[in-house]
Amino acid sequence: MGTWLASSASSTSTAPSHSKRMAYPKSDITLNLKDHYSSKVYTSLSPVTGDLTITTKREVRFDSIQILLLGNTKTTFEGMSAPQEVTHTFLKMTMPIPESTYPVPRVLESGRTYTIPFNFVIPSQLTINACNHDRLSDAMQDHHVQLPPSLGGGWQRDDMAPTMARVEYTIKARVVREDSDRKTRIMEATQTLQVLPATPEEPPLNITDKDHLYRMSKTKTLRKSLLSTKLGRLTAEALQPGAAILSPDARRVMSHPMARIKLSFDPASPRTLPPTIISISAKVTAHTYFSSGTIASFPNLGEWNAPYLLDRRGQFFASTALPSVTLAEQPAWTPRSTTPLSRRDSGYGGSDHEAAPLSSDKGQTRTSSSPVSHTATIAVPLSLPTDKKTFVPTFHSCIASRVYTVQLTVHLGTGGSVGLVVPLQVAVDGASITTTSSLSTDGGPVVVSREEFTGSGLGGLPSFEEAAADEHLRPRVLYVPGEDVVGEREGRGSWMLAAGGEAQTADRGGLPEYGETGWRRRV
Repeated sequence: MGTWLASSASSTSTAPSHSKRMAYPKSDITLNLKDHYSSKVYTSLSPVTGDLTITTKREVRFDSIQILLLGNTKTTFEGMSAPQEVTHTFLKMTMPIPESTYPVPRVLESGRTYTIPFNFVIPSQLTINACNHDRLSDAMQDHHVQLPPSLGGGWQRDDMAPTMARVEYTIKARVVREDSDRKTRIMEATQTLQVLPATPEEPPLNITDKDHLYRMSKTKTLRKSLLSTKLGRLTAEALQPGAAILSPDARRVMSHPMARIKLSFDPASPRTLPPTIISISAKVTAHTYFSSGTIASFPNLGEWNAPYLLDRRGQFFASTALPSVTLAEQPAWTPRSTTPLSRRDSGYGGSDHEAAPLSSDKGQTRTSSSPVSHTATIAVPLSLPTDKKTFVPTFHSCIASRVYTVQLTVHLGTGGSVGLVVPLQVAVDGASITTTSSLSTDGGPVVVSREEFTGSGLGGLPSFEEAAADEHLRPRVLYVPGEDVVGEREGRGSWMLAAGGEAQTADRGGLPEYGETGWRRRV
């Protein structure tokens, strides 16, 4: 609870610039955060403690004092006469101040300094009331109730965000006076926080031909020169890399992702060798999507720039190069036969049963003059330059989103290249979280693991999800029935009913259906 402390010492802090519009410009109100500095980064369950000091030069009558932790997403669009700004408040936490702690009468005396302590904790997830938009899928609804990171300013390094999309976390204090039906802010102070919430690693995306942001495979015909005959056809296919796990302050990468490129070369003649791989270059691109209305679907999938009648949309991207990879030795090409396999006569078929020719993925018959194809796999490490840029985690909020792509270019010895574009998720490590529920011997916060915090680690009780998964993965035993249970058709039917009906029904009865306790969507 808040406690008032008054002293006769006056503060020498400079009044904020916006105090010129206040009723009493000579009064001073200051927010002092404990252990705070300009580059400090707060994450999930981080405590935000401090005190509010108020000093007045004259007696000021007031009715209430508010101390808030606010989270706002702001998008800006060009208007006819002035820019139009849309603000969505997804987080609003109020520090309770008991009525008994206010001075009686409610007057701030001249020359005295009043101190009010406050304490907040950055939540790990928003409430369901933070997003009440309709027509959202379950996956998108889950993203909208996760905390977005600070975006668009305040970072020491460029976060590759435009000025048209911002996510801000602030501590705001107000001294309010009520006159009839109007409330007047007598004094106000604001302190901005940089927040990087812990985010889990998401499963790979289901990329289709309609998702034009990505290019997971590409086929190129190789030639020595423009007018020469073709050497063959090279197909490059990329696998989606894992997530880049950042530290809670985003200053280092805890887990570096690895991109893998599968190469397949179909030579024009059996004597043609696979192409030489000179190097592989990569660059990461940050895509920021913003809208004046609700983003109901994933903006990186499908057509983001499709015309909308009610909402205004925008997109901004910025790229930075990654260290190129020069191969010390050529990849190991593995030859494989492309000749159609002939089925050996088993004695049950006639001469009419011929082996069907192998077909490609597009359903067309493979036509190659060479009976041999070569395959190879190249691993490309992706090292994010956290010393030059600030990589905020991938997020999808109500009116703003951030995703990343990596463009991989394979440079060939024939002079050409093959380019691919793969998705890259950036997440923030949440293995160690700080909680104030338990204190160390010196009174400071204790860092505990997530398993210890949730009780699902060693020595803790399993969760409902773990119990349901264990029941689902429980081994089943199938055995051959003995002679005593094998009889006539009626006997066989009754045995099948007894063994396959009741037993299997009992097994299925222990499994939770989708939507029940063990498999319910997170809210």
